[in-house]
Amino acid sequence: MNEKLKKIIPSLFLLPIALFIIFNRGDFIPILDHVNLLIHEGGHGIFKVFGKFIYTFGGTLMQIILPVLFIITYARMKKLFAVQLSLIWLAQNMMNISVYVSDARDRKLPLLGGNKVYHDWTYLLNEMNLILYDKLIGSIIYYAAAAILIITLLYPLFKTDYKEVKLDLNL
Repeated sequence: MNEKLKKIIPSLFLLPIALFIIFNRGDFIPILDHVNLLIHEGGHGIFKVFGKFIYTFGGTLMQIILPVLFIITYARMKKLFAVQLSLIWLAQNMMNISVYVSDARDRKLPLLGGNKVYHDWTYLLNEMNLILYDKLIGSIIYYAAAAILIITLLYPLFKTDYKEVKLDLNL
């Protein structure tokens, strides 16, 4: 089998997932979104000691940090497919973040805790005097996530230090 074709086989399995995430703008993927919500809420707790701004940003920050740690770990272990899955997780989180950021002025998303809690991104963007740019910032995050998904699918073609590319489900 052609060497380049062999390298891209894992990406063919991930293509439908990547397309689903892109075309549904990161919309609700039940199990993953519930895990991401737990990570987001845990991030608030972890970053609480750094004051209100970092505490508020901590939920979103943790949604980025955790997948990045998986990406780094699996890259060091040279587990290509696990790196790709982790990149998809990062991109999916970023798409959800983009929706949250874009909602800063409208505040239509249901929040955990109901009306008695504040919208993270309304607070953050107001603090930075960027509230009028919520939709733009959300779009930038969305397109960055879409770019990550594309890079994820093409990654095996450019990654040469992996001896053999195979569908490795032993995460």
